[in-house]
Amino acid sequence: MTPRSAAQFTRLWLDSALLMGEAAAVVSLRTFAMMQGGPKAKREADRMVTEKVAAGVELATTLASGRVRTPQGAARAAVRVAGKRVRANRKRLG
Repeated sequence: MTPRSAAQFTRLWLDSALLMGEAAAVVSLRTFAMMQGGPKAKREADRMVTEKVAAGVELATTLASGRVRTPQGAARAAVRVAGKRVRANRKRLG
């Protein structure tokens, strides 16, 4: 492993770890919002499902485009696609 590839792997690992922490915060915030019930909880549940489907489609499109050529590139694309949604939800929810 070259120093450059080690640095890239370390950066991917760090970005993934940070995403996991942010995602856990979003799960907590969404759970609290949904526990309150009512129309807002229903909208949040619907939004959650819609966002996951949209993220899946975006990632599949990115991977099928042929621009991603390595497993590390696929992981980086997954972190990028999920990350932008997680950050937006964290900002919106809390």
